[in-house]
Parts: sequence; C-alpha cells; structure tokens
Amino acid sequence: MWIDERGSSVLGTGECRRLLALGSKERRHGHLGVGQPGAPLVLPLDYAVHGPDVVVRMGEGLFARVEQAGLVAFQVDGETGGDDWSVLVRGLALAEDEDGGGGALPVPRVASPGHRLVRIRADVVTGRRFAAAAH
Repeated sequence: MWIDERGSSVLGTGECRRLLALGSKERRHGHLGVGQPGAPLVLPLDYAVHGPDVVVRMGEGLFARVEQAGLVAFQVDGETGGDDWSVLVRGLALAEDEDGGGGALPVPRVASPGHRLVRIRADVVTGRRFAAAAH
C-alpha cells in the first residue's frame, strides 16, 4: 500500500475486493456511472458481488443506456475501524440471466427496482482509504 499525493492510502486489489464484498454484505448502496451524450449519469443502486464482479438490478430505461455505453463505473464507499474507504470498479456491463449466475442477487430498497440484471465485469478495481481528519 502506498500514500498518494492527497494523503490517502492506495489499496491493493485484494483489499478492494474484500471491501466490495463487505459493502454488499452490509447492504451499502453503490453508485453506477454511465457515459452518455451531454453529461455522465450517476445513480445509486444496491448490488451483490459474484466472484470478482458486481451485479445490479435496473429498469429497462437505464438498461438501454448501460447497454449503449458498454463500459461503466461502479463506486462503493464505507467506513471500517474509524477510516473511510472508497472502491471503484470499471468494466464492461453485460446482461445477466435472471438466476444471476447462481450467486447472491442484489436486494433493492426501492419499490420498483426493475427486472434487468447486469453484471459489471471488474476489469479495473481501485480503492483508497482515508484516515479521519481532525477538525
């Protein structure tokens, strides 16, 4: 682990994957970033972890944007041991069968989460840990 120019600790891939799984277990939501003409779209979504990848559930409208974009980003933030952390997954978004590939499915906290499952392939996984700053 090394410290970047802003003073945050850069996490290794293994620790990023551990925190991503911890966030899913704790039912934290993440933010899906999708490129589109005009301005990027960023939306909160609940997620599950399948091996190295992230699975989310969405409606048809968002699915059409994700399918068109292909590459997406998914970020999860949390706190453990008094330190904040953030993990970013970047990769190809792929339609997933309703059985979710046999893994856990995301448990959405919205009334109408949609019926499309999308697997975000974890092509690039990065993360940072931030020590609590004194005010």
